[in-house]
Amino acid sequence: MKLVRYGNAGKEKPGLIDENGQLRDLSRVVKDIGPEQLGDEAIARLRELDTGKLPLVKGQPRMGCPVANVGKFIAIGLNFSDHAAETGAEIPKEPIVFMKATSCIQGPDDPVMLPKNSVKSDWEVELGVVIGARARYVSQREALGFVAGYCTVNDVSEREFQIERGGTWDKGKGCDTFGPIGPWLVTRDEIANPQKLAMWLDLNGKRMQNGSTRTMIFSVAKIVSYVSQFMTLMPGDVITTGTPPGVGLGMKPPLYLKKGDVMTLGVEGLGQQRQDVIAFKR
Repeated sequence: MKLVRYGNAGKEKPGLIDENGQLRDLSRVVKDIGPEQLGDEAIARLRELDTGKLPLVKGQPRMGCPVANVGKFIAIGLNFSDHAAETGAEIPKEPIVFMKATSCIQGPDDPVMLPKNSVKSDWEVELGVVIGARARYVSQREALGFVAGYCTVNDVSEREFQIERGGTWDKGKGCDTFGPIGPWLVTRDEIANPQKLAMWLDLNGKRMQNGSTRTMIFSVAKIVSYVSQFMTLMPGDVITTGTPPGVGLGMKPPLYLKKGDVMTLGVEGLGQQRQDVIAFKR
C-alpha cells in the first residue's frame, strides 16, 4: 500500500495510491498519516478498505512528506562501502548516527533552497525507513517488525558546514528544505527485501548516482536495532540510511549545487522526486 499526504504545505490531506496509480482521498477514514496510523493494526484496517469507493482526487496536487508530525529525523553516515571509498573515508566499525532537523522536512518535489553563504551544497539519494511501533533495545532479528514502511529521501547536505566548520555533521544537514521525503510511504509488506533496491539520482538530466542498497555496510535491520540501543524510536520517526557513490563531494574536481540546477531521484518501488534548486530567500 502506498500512503501519501497531498495538498498545500501545512494543509495536506491523507490519501493513498490505488492499484491503477490513481490518487484516492482518505480524509473520511483518517485525519492524517501520522504516528497513530502507522502501527500494524492501523495499516491492516486501511488495507481492508475498498479503494474503488474512496473519492478520486482530480488533477496533480502537490505531494507533501507522506508522514505527518515526524518526531525524529535520524540519519546514518558513510553507510555504503562504495560511497566511503569515493570520499576516501574508512569503513565505519559501527553506524555513524546524526540528526537532521525536522524543520528541513518538505515534500518530494518542493524546491531546494541553497542556504545563505552556501558554497558546497550536495545531493544524496537515500532509502528512508519509517518507524511504526515503539522500539527500545530491539534485536536485529525482530527489528523489521517495528518498521511501518519505506520512502525515498534526498539527504541534501552543505559540505562546508558539515565538515569544515567544526563540531558534528548536523549543521550541514538540517538547513531549510534539506529533507525532501516521499512521494509515498510504501508499507513494509510491499518491499520483500530492503537490501535489494536500486537507487539513482540525476543532476540536470545527467546520471550522477546509480547504486543499490546491496552495498549498504549496515542493513536496515541492523540500523533499527542499533539506534534503538541509544534512543527510543517512536512511531513516525524517520531514519535515512545512507547514500551510494556519485555525490558531488566525491567528484574530481568536486561539483556542487547552484541556482537553476534540477535534481531528479528515486528508489526502486518507492517513487521519484524532482527538485529545482533556488537561491536563498528569507
